[in-house]
Amino acid sequence: MRRVNAEPGSTAPAAGLALRRLAVPVGVLGSVVAAFAYVGTVDPNEPGHYPPCPLLRLTGIFCPGCGGLRSAHAFIHGDLGAALGANALAVAGYVVFAVVWTLWAVRAVRGRPLRIALGTAQLYGVGALIAVFTLVRNLPFGAWLHP
Repeated sequence: MRRVNAEPGSTAPAAGLALRRLAVPVGVLGSVVAAFAYVGTVDPNEPGHYPPCPLLRLTGIFCPGCGGLRSAHAFIHGDLGAALGANALAVAGYVVFAVVWTLWAVRAVRGRPLRIALGTAQLYGVGALIAVFTLVRNLPFGAWLHP
């Protein structure tokens, strides 16, 4: 890294560069935190605050996202059991987001891009996981996955 107008031993330009590299990851994290703060404040368990799921309303079928807002609300309030009960897939998504965001931030500070190269098999695997989750939660024996 080249230092411009810096005295020997100065870390100011390096710190400034690291902060600039973190701008986008911090912006994304700020947006996610703001969304979670809103859901944590405005309870989705009370009717009328959020629109209903159109698929559930029209067909009675739970989509993979049904219960996601209730899950986020419970997660923010520290009730992991209720969060998992509302939408276990969403809770797994929160964990995946936290891990990927951390890797992104660390690599951004180091000046390296984050590349997540999922192959066809991995993408089909994720799709199959979501499809199985959706199917099971809509069958009688999968009632424990209902939001």
